[in-house]
Parts: sequence; C-alpha cells; structure tokens
Amino acid sequence: MAEFNAMDTAAFKGVWVFCEQREGQIQTISYQLLSEGRKLANDLGVELCGVVMGSELNEDYIKALGGYGADRVYYIDSPLLKDYTTDGYAKALCDLIMDKKPEIMLIGATNLGRDLGPRCAARLHTGLTADCTHLDVDVEKYKDFLRTTSNIDVDNTKFEENTNLKMTRPAFGGHLMATIICPRFRPQMSTVRPGVMQTQAFDEVGAAKVVVEKVTPELTADDIHVEILDIKKSAKKLVDLIGADVVVSVGRGISSDVDKGIALAEELAGVLGGVVGASRAVTDEGWLSSDHQVGQTGKTVHPRIYVALGISGAIQHVAGMQDSETIIAINKNESAPIFDVASYGIVGDLFKVVPELIKEIRAAKA
Repeated sequence: MAEFNAMDTAAFKGVWVFCEQREGQIQTISYQLLSEGRKLANDLGVELCGVVMGSELNEDYIKALGGYGADRVYYIDSPLLKDYTTDGYAKALCDLIMDKKPEIMLIGATNLGRDLGPRCAARLHTGLTADCTHLDVDVEKYKDFLRTTSNIDVDNTKFEENTNLKMTRPAFGGHLMATIICPRFRPQMSTVRPGVMQTQAFDEVGAAKVVVEKVTPELTADDIHVEILDIKKSAKKLVDLIGADVVVSVGRGISSDVDKGIALAEELAGVLGGVVGASRAVTDEGWLSSDHQVGQTGKTVHPRIYVALGISGAIQHVAGMQDSETIIAINKNESAPIFDVASYGIVGDLFKVVPELIKEIRAAKA
C-alpha cells in the first residue's frame, strides 16, 4: 500500500461516492450522490468512482451505477462484508482510500452512513461535514448559489479562488446556513441526507462503459469485533415521503382537533394521490410517527405538489420542502413565514378550507 499522508493534498485526486447496498439492493441515496458527484467531478476534470461493499453482489446492479455518472466502480468483495459491521466496512474503505487517495468522499447520511463516515474520517485524520444540503468546488457556481440563498453582497465580497469542496449545511438549529471547508487535509468528506440531491436520468451508455474493478480486501474475522447472529426487521409500514409525487403535511394548526386534522390531511392526500407528512411539532407531540416528519431533522422532499396545512413555516421545516415544484399553504395567520415560499396561499381555517378543497377536486375529477 502506498504511503498515506492526509496533509499531502497534492497527492489526492478524484471524487468518490460510497454506494450503500442492503441485502444486495443498491440504495436510492447512492444514485443521488453519484449524480451530484458527477457535477463535482466535471468541474474538477477528474474521474468519478463509486465504492460498493458486499459479497456476491449482482454485477448488473453494480454496472448500473455507471448509468448515474460513475466512470469506475470499486467493488470490495468479501464474505465478511455481506452484512454491515462498523469495523469491517471502515477497514475495507479506509484501506482503499489510503491506497487510491481520492480528494472527495461522499457518503449518504443514512443510519449506516452516519456510523461509517465519522469512523473513517477519524482513521484517516481528516474532516467530515455532516448533513450537507449543497456542495460546490467551483467558486463562480458557489457565488451563484449564495446570490439566491443568502443576503451576502456577493459582488463586493472577495472570495479565495480554489477548488476546495464548499460544504453547506444548516447550523444553530437551522437558523443559518454554514459553509465549511477542509483545506489542509484529504480526502474532504461529507455526508448528505437522502432526498437532498436530485438524481439524474439513467444513461444506458454510461452503464455500458463503466469500469468495474473488483477488490479483495485484507480483512479477517479478527478485524471485526462484533458478530451478527440475526437480523430482525420491523413489520411496521413507513410512509414513503421522499418518493411521493404529492405530500400533504400538517402542523401545529391542527391542535384544536388533532384527529380531524389528520383525517382531513389523509382525505386530501387520497384525492390527490399523495401521502401525509408533518412538521416536527406534530411528531414531537406524538400525533404522527417520526417517519412522517419533513424538515431539517426529518426528510427532505421534492414533490410535484406540497400542501402545508396549519404549518407556520419555521426555517427548519422549510429546509426540507422548499424545492417542491408547487407549494400550497393554508394558514389562519396571514403573516406566517410559509407564505414567503408558497406558490399559492390561502388565509383561512384549514378545518373549513380543506373540506371545500376536497369537494372541488372531486368535482373536477368527475
């Protein structure tokens, strides 16, 4: 293995994406990160590589990663990697990073990724920015991003010209956005929450020409300090917010009659062909389970239609739904911040407005 020095920044090149798989199925977050990684790799003029770990994985699934932007896929194959363990995955990934030296490493902020990312960053003596919502390496593109998302006087502010990864994430409870860089160490590591980045269209040509490089890790059972005896799955059905075309979310505005408010949201979601979401206030109160939560500490969604019922529009919630194609807000408070991001706003009592809305939608469909 080549000598590894995290401070020798000139020795690192390339953008990598950890492509998570579970029971042989590549997770959707992997395609989202590859699509974003493709943009970064193009700006840097470098190769984009996916990294998959497992045992006896379907090669068609691996090659499909090329359809989402990967030039090369490192497939780390070992029976010891069949099921996720922190020790096994961290050693296999860190060994490959120390050998190949990528300059950027992106990992999904899933339960698995949030465990793996910090462990690898510590072993590699580099930094990690968690839960990023925006990534840039090109300074001009970063300036364009700031022009639409901040009150900084971009044109009269001096920016250092470099290709450091600019990792933007919510800070101080979501009340401001912070951009973090890691200029002295490599790789620059970031975790990104599922649903934040858009997936590019699948490219058959890319899938056909991607290079799959199989890697046999130097890994033994002694390297893994836990033994997986059994995996038990919960039978609980979770709502698929991220993949939904229409999301109808409820907020604290349903507090006067919680059951009726949720029933109205479910009925409206039903006629629109969507699912029910919620603000953090609703899940904290236990009115809906946490898998319904949209926002900075919940899920980020990009539906075609997002309906906000009785949601004030705190920045933490808006961070999770502001990129929806069409936002419809219903709130009694005409000064509610949600109207600042809404495409259409209705000032009124949701318990009176929503039944009328449902009636009109049904009439239009008929």
